[in-house]
Amino acid sequence: MRLSTVILPIHRWSEGQKIWRRAEELGFHAAYTYDHLSWRSFRDEPWFGAVPTLTAAACATERLRLGTLVTSPNFRHPVTLAKELMSVDDISGGRLTVGIGVGGAGFDATAFGQEEWTPKERADRFDEFLPLLDKLLTQDATTDEGRFYSAVEARNIPGCVQRPRVPFYVAATGPRGLKLAAKYGQGWVTYGDPRGPGDVPVEQAPAVIEAQLGKLRAACEAQGRDFGSIDKMLLQGSTAERPLASVDAFVDWAGTYRDLGIDEVVVHWPVPDSIFENDLAVFERIATDGLAQLG
Repeated sequence: MRLSTVILPIHRWSEGQKIWRRAEELGFHAAYTYDHLSWRSFRDEPWFGAVPTLTAAACATERLRLGTLVTSPNFRHPVTLAKELMSVDDISGGRLTVGIGVGGAGFDATAFGQEEWTPKERADRFDEFLPLLDKLLTQDATTDEGRFYSAVEARNIPGCVQRPRVPFYVAATGPRGLKLAAKYGQGWVTYGDPRGPGDVPVEQAPAVIEAQLGKLRAACEAQGRDFGSIDKMLLQGSTAERPLASVDAFVDWAGTYRDLGIDEVVVHWPVPDSIFENDLAVFERIATDGLAQLG
């Protein structure tokens, strides 16, 4: 099992770079950041762009994998996003992972002055968005006409450092998203029950993930995909579980999900006076000792 972290893009870089470097020093497999224009309780607080943040983090670190968790069509277009991802992959020396999903309601969904898309509209757009992004990142030139997204002789030269392209980790729980994850994803992402993960009793949370893994397996089988060939990632922080309370709590939590088949768990870097407030000293001990104690 791998242990990674999410570093929110809330710090001026004079301070933010210290956190990204510390994540590397602590031995995290990867550090991700949220790709939003603003986010929930942080809406009226500092919030920087994901791609520039990852670019700076690539220059501040040497080994740490970097990524979005997750980017979406809410305010992105595949043509421009592909160019940015190719560039960050190059700058980082091939350390980029692209967490990607349909997006949701909230500030990003209406920031361009558009009406908020329904869940079906978001799924319809993602059905075009992800395949086109795949083409753009694997071809020197792409022409493709869609209902929502098109590309006309769009160039992406020299292509990604990672071949055939940067890995996609697809966030999905419904049948359409899981089909895309099985077809295009090198990894799959979940954070629990999308209908309200915080409302699920702690003792029932693992069963939610187990059921989702069963659906992912079925989607892989339908695509002729080896279920074992897709990484399974669990993003912590939305459920009532509290694995960052102590090293022992983390070991119990991570061990439960490892036994279910999760390959990578992702925890939030502590943010004081927020929903992600945790003891930094305990968090650092989890990073250095947690997985070792799993055995």
